[in-house]
Amino acid sequence: MNTNYGTIISVEGQIAEVEFLTGKPSLHDMLTLEDDPLIRLEVRVSSREDAYFCFVFGAVAKLRRGARVLNSGEQLSIPVGRGFLGRVLDMFGDPLDGQPPPQNEGRHPVYRESPPYIEISSKQEITETGIKIIDLFCPFLKGGKIGLLGGAGVGKTVMLTELIHNIVVLKKTSGVVSVFAGVGERTREGHELVEVLTEKNVLNSVSIILGPMGAPPALRALTAYSALTLAEYFKNVLQSDVLFFVDNIFRFAQAGNELATVMRTLPSEDGYQPTLTSEMAAFHARLSSNASHSISAVETVYIPNDDITDAAVQSVFAHLDSAVVFSRDLYQQNLLPAVDPLASFSSALSPQTAGELHYQTARSSQALLKRAFSLERVVSLVGESELSVEDRTTYQRAKKLRNFMTQQLFVAEDQTGGKGQYIPLKITISEVNEILAGKYDDVPAEKFLYIGSVKQIR
Repeated sequence: MNTNYGTIISVEGQIAEVEFLTGKPSLHDMLTLEDDPLIRLEVRVSSREDAYFCFVFGAVAKLRRGARVLNSGEQLSIPVGRGFLGRVLDMFGDPLDGQPPPQNEGRHPVYRESPPYIEISSKQEITETGIKIIDLFCPFLKGGKIGLLGGAGVGKTVMLTELIHNIVVLKKTSGVVSVFAGVGERTREGHELVEVLTEKNVLNSVSIILGPMGAPPALRALTAYSALTLAEYFKNVLQSDVLFFVDNIFRFAQAGNELATVMRTLPSEDGYQPTLTSEMAAFHARLSSNASHSISAVETVYIPNDDITDAAVQSVFAHLDSAVVFSRDLYQQNLLPAVDPLASFSSALSPQTAGELHYQTARSSQALLKRAFSLERVVSLVGESELSVEDRTTYQRAKKLRNFMTQQLFVAEDQTGGKGQYIPLKITISEVNEILAGKYDDVPAEKFLYIGSVKQIR
């Protein structure tokens, strides 16, 4: 008989408080309900002497005060293996696609230490996406962490899906696998992603882990860790480069906040859990590349109430190599993708990494857009005709440049009716320099909307 057991003394939401009088558990130990072994609990934090708050993975309705739980003495782990490619799974590795469970090659613990500093690669190499405004203003680093930040309904998920299409579907780079973590988002979006990947015959190189918004917060938080564990397995064991997509990392922080509230943890800034910063740091520290293989992460970050100073958003900012910031004003002007080139940034945008020409082109473009932004108020008050000749030229060039940054997306073809475009970075830099040099000063700004190349004008 297992004497390492505890007794449930309270249940609130997805949190059960368990008292252990003998055989004290360790952090992250997995417990099972004696009456129903399918109900699993995870030890999270001590609530008082001899008692612990535990996450409940299963039907809370089956729990009751006085029920006994058994300590397995093992930490939470998930099955991993090559057979998980091409599958849609939940946070425990169980299939959601109606197929038999995938063949696994062992189990890996979900909570792991980040690799030592000496093993992390510092190599910088730009990954081309074919999206003009991203490649020019905030280029992506292979093995870097990219954030797509914006409020509700400004195009974050569409952009994430477009990046999956351009990098995974179009390039089909051999030896590269992908992991998609759907954390707290709509189930419909997961269905659409599966349909796109199936249609393009690339689903067999992608693993999809879903924890939709209808799932309890404990399961939503676990989804991110499970997907990360699978990505680490592909990198370290299968020796593959990995593309890691998360939609939405804010929901990961939000799930932790919901659980902390129930555990009566004193809140920190903006009401979030005091451990928010360390949780986010521990998660991102595991998204690291070594000398031979890389994990490139693309994360959508929801900005609540369009307040970019929100504590959860800021906790992600510190770990990003590139930040693509979406603007609601640009979205309302139908300048899509609605990326703000003045608010976005990338550590790759330097002469050493991007090259002198790319760097100077991006900086000159930002200077032009910034100058035009300062003229916008004057134009709104007295009209463009009241500007000096030099200011009018600057204002018009900036307008043409911003219009040129619009682009038809492959994943939005059904909605827009326009054919998707992949624009090589070399063409983007060349034609932006032509606009900056005044080569198209005689062409109306409207002609630059949703074109791939200026050759489509003349």
